Amino acid sequence: MLHKKFWLWLLLCIFSLGLPMVTVSLPAYAAVDPYVTRFLKVAEPISLKADTAENTRLFSAEDLSDGKALFGKNCLNCHVGGNTLPDPTVPLSLTALQGATPKRDNINALVTYLRQPMTYDGTEETLVCRQVSESWLPTPRVENLAGFILRAAQNAPGWGTETFQD
Repeated sequence: MLHKKFWLWLLLCIFSLGLPMVTVSLPAYAAVDPYVTRFLKVAEPISLKADTAENTRLFSAEDLSDGKALFGKNCLNCHVGGNTLPDPTVPLSLTALQGATPKRDNINALVTYLRQPMTYDGTEETLVCRQVSESWLPTPRVENLAGFILRAAQNAPGWGTETFQD
């Protein structure tokens, strides 16, 4: 009987020590936010404008879901639905992004803006939008955020309207 208890105890110890290692080593699969598939219309990877030279970069639904989560956590207080509460005349619509100086209608330009926010006319730094340093968010994640903003500006219904409806 003692022999069986020992083997049972040993088996439980191995299992309890091994289970955390197995779960830690399993790859993480990012969930796709339903908003991304329904309103941004992304199920397969899509191309978004990467720079002013018309180069593109592919973004998966998982990338844009990550960008949406970052937006919700860090940008939503001021940019509800792509609007800009501190200055409603400068929303995150595609037209407004294209009208900024320099234009913010591509991934690299948005990443540059997020790393060093400037006023809409590009003449001075702004404190209204917080600076996203490399130590806070690495470039691939900031690119996911920029990808979400651009795709939402292209496809999301009501994104970045200049007026609020009652």
